[in-house]
Amino acid sequence: MSGAPPKRQDTRKFFENLSGAGKCIAVLTSGGDAQGMNAAVRAVVRMGIYVGAKVYFIHEGYQGMVDGGQNIKEATWESVSSMLQVGGTVIGSARCKDFRTHEGRLKAAQNLVQRGITNLCVIGGDGSLTGGQPVQRGVERAAGGAADAGSDR
Repeated sequence: MSGAPPKRQDTRKFFENLSGAGKCIAVLTSGGDAQGMNAAVRAVVRMGIYVGAKVYFIHEGYQGMVDGGQNIKEATWESVSSMLQVGGTVIGSARCKDFRTHEGRLKAAQNLVQRGITNLCVIGGDGSLTGGQPVQRGVERAAGGAADAGSDR
């Protein structure tokens, strides 16, 4: 092993190889408001759009994912343009008792599947990230159910 430092990858090449084509990302904030949440939301939205993905806001955290409807809205480049100077989280965060139940998580997953959302970015602490794990399993079940409903069986 040589003492030379590893070569740094040219960041332009890194970004050229990213592709969001066909991807649909949803971003939500969960837990208590914290510094940098809006900056993180903005970064997810702008990078997602930059690589060609469709990006959605989920307003009011996991509660918004369970409720669906107008809580899940498409994000645009302009919709995050004045976010950095605002405190808290502009897309909101809420406690969600429904999300603690299997039915609530399945409803949340169905709301994602209905919109074709393939990726979920959860901005928050440890509890927020723990909450995202059952969503993945619920999406797999909801997507399977949607596929089964469309089959000729």
